[in-house]
Amino acid sequence: MNWTGKSESGESEEASALATAEAYDGVVAHGAESPAPEIDVESADDATAEPPTVADLLPSPAGDDAAPHQDGSALLQMLGALVPAPTRPLPPGSPAALAERVRREFTPVLPEVGLGPASFDALAAFLPEQTVRAAHPRTVAHLHCPPDPVAMAADTLVGALNPSQDSWDQSAAPSAVEDEVLAAFSALAFGAPGAGSVTSGGTESNHLALLLARDEAVRRGFGLDPAEAGLPAAACGRLRILASSLAHFSLARAAAQLGLGERAVIPVPVLADHRLDPRALMRIAAELSARGERIAAVVATAGTTDAGAVDPLAACAQTARAHGAWFHVDAAYAGGLLLSDVRRPLLTGLELADSVSVDLHKLGWQTIPAGLLLTRDPAALAPISRRVAYLSDLDDEAEGYPNLLGRSLRTTRRADAVKILAACRHHGRAGYTRMIESCFGQAAYVAARFEADPRFELALPPALTTVLFRYRARQGDPDRVNAAVRRDLLAAGLAVIGRTRLPEPGSGPGSLRLKLTLLRPQTTAAELDALLDLIARTAAERDRPET
Repeated sequence: MNWTGKSESGESEEASALATAEAYDGVVAHGAESPAPEIDVESADDATAEPPTVADLLPSPAGDDAAPHQDGSALLQMLGALVPAPTRPLPPGSPAALAERVRREFTPVLPEVGLGPASFDALAAFLPEQTVRAAHPRTVAHLHCPPDPVAMAADTLVGALNPSQDSWDQSAAPSAVEDEVLAAFSALAFGAPGAGSVTSGGTESNHLALLLARDEAVRRGFGLDPAEAGLPAAACGRLRILASSLAHFSLARAAAQLGLGERAVIPVPVLADHRLDPRALMRIAAELSARGERIAAVVATAGTTDAGAVDPLAACAQTARAHGAWFHVDAAYAGGLLLSDVRRPLLTGLELADSVSVDLHKLGWQTIPAGLLLTRDPAALAPISRRVAYLSDLDDEAEGYPNLLGRSLRTTRRADAVKILAACRHHGRAGYTRMIESCFGQAAYVAARFEADPRFELALPPALTTVLFRYRARQGDPDRVNAAVRRDLLAAGLAVIGRTRLPEPGSGPGSLRLKLTLLRPQTTAAELDALLDLIARTAAERDRPET
């Protein structure tokens, strides 16, 4: 979000964001509206507080005339019983102490004589209070969303049926569901149905996208198929991938795994707002081409992990096209904005991509995993297709039984498209728009609080739903104090907040910042106030001269 611009009405975007912050406070449970609960701010860090139950999290259908949802689902009631409301965001104590509790309670892993139903009862009693709870309002460190109960129910249904997506005769309907989900989301991304793959998340999606980019570059530049012949000697050390210096680490790891080497990924400088500098991209691309190196891919990031920055997608596409390169957009974070009527313009230029990564277990509230790799060309994944007699043969295909081995690098795959379908049909675009607006409003609210509070320093205006900040230590070293605050909150089991380091010119790796990632639509202003006060109190206790 550019807080320095103007809206169409002439109102500053900062004022608009703050208005959104004021409006979000009654939004609960993924779009259902009700008055915000009264919360005692001073006691918000009390482990006995009672956040919503699983049933409370179930949203109402979207629409002005929609009646409140009546939970008639026995499965949802069962989930509510198995996964009680979290009293703490995580268990108190050290990692070593928790590991010892697990060892004491659950070893030997394979006893000589089975324990029967008591073994599951023990797990069900132990795990809810000994696991980081994504649904807690003070779990705000990572892109780790509270799961949608509708997705949870569909996930359980899939687990009970256990279809496998490597052949039609192990799947049937789920394979058709996968086709429809990929067609729908690729149409949202590109303006017309493409295709793609259901993945385990952004890392797998980025790996597959760079594989396609590498192979396309070799076919175009060297006239052979690397899937059959491997990388030609003339290509080694000459294929390059251009991406923001703040791009996800999975790009470098994929380049290493694909035989290109991590040094094939050329970092492009970013602007002050953490967006890739398009002029620097053009300059670096021209310099590489002049040296005889081939640009295999330009990768833009739509939602950096720390700041949520969205690179200038159209400008990146232009450079990619000018050099005959594959254009991939890593929208693992911001890709969920495809579901929003309000925030979709932040992704302008996405339709120009050859491929797009989207993680719906971020701004889509799906259970993990729920990744998508979307491709504009429906035939883009053809190079990875395989045919084996025991799964799919030509005569079966001739009779209409599809070969599913061209949809993924994996063979056995879970039917994760089913839960995506279930949640999308339940909420609709209007429901998702309200959920996303609530999280954007929370980010604007928290940023305004930090700017108004002299105890804190806001790193930069939030672009999506992540807020970077730090406590202004007056006596101790700022990095030491802020790092200790995070660990103190973890050790006490009171909050899960993130940390990172910001790139700052001339300062090496940058200075430490704390991070709030706001992905829980029903969180209220009172709960956010309580969290910020808790952070401030904890920091004040740590802010003392080193001895």
